[in-house]
Amino acid sequence: MSQHDHAPTARQQSLVRAAARALARANLVHAYGHCSLRLDADRFLVCAAKPMGMIGPHEAGTVVPVNGELPEGVLGEVRIHQHIYRLRPEVGAVIRSMPRDVMTLSSARVTPAPRHGMGSYFSPAVPLWDDPQLIRTDEQAAGVAAKLGAAAAVVMRGNGAVVAAASIEQAVVLNWYLEDAARIELQLRAAGLADGPTLSPDEAARRATGAGRIFERMWEYLCDGDPEFADVI
Repeated sequence: MSQHDHAPTARQQSLVRAAARALARANLVHAYGHCSLRLDADRFLVCAAKPMGMIGPHEAGTVVPVNGELPEGVLGEVRIHQHIYRLRPEVGAVIRSMPRDVMTLSSARVTPAPRHGMGSYFSPAVPLWDDPQLIRTDEQAAGVAAKLGAAAAVVMRGNGAVVAAASIEQAVVLNWYLEDAARIELQLRAAGLADGPTLSPDEAARRATGAGRIFERMWEYLCDGDPEFADVI
């Protein structure tokens, strides 16, 4: 089958662009960060290699093999996406982000505990990749993917986060939830309330729901005003 037969659809391209810009509008990325959407078992679509908020309509992403060398021009840390897609066939999207409060906590080797509803999606804990170096080798990328395990997110010490989800819409929303959990954690610690309660695994499992258009409503909120809003809602 030819490369053309595997080409992403117009909607898939729009989804990746809209996700990139939504993350930028929410201050979850800046000059650095990238997002991808699984196309099939063998390849995925990653956003253009530029600041995500500057990705314009109709600016195509790049198709990357799940196994194999990164195509020319693709950012080195996209290796993380490759290794997560290899390990977790249920994952449909991966986002590498740089959330401010997540970054602050991680610099002290702390990740947000499940203390409120939006933190429940990361119960029982957000794993920490305890290395501040950029991920530029397959060995490092495999380590990050292994540390993520079956979790929704992994935080890298002083170096942002990686979120994996069934869809790119959910991945964007979970990035927002992760930063909100970090905000709560940081504020409680600043107020001397770090010993306060966390959600039990049972409480978190019941709260971490997808019912009631939970993900869809936040996705719509984060995409509001996007130039391709009509194509992705």
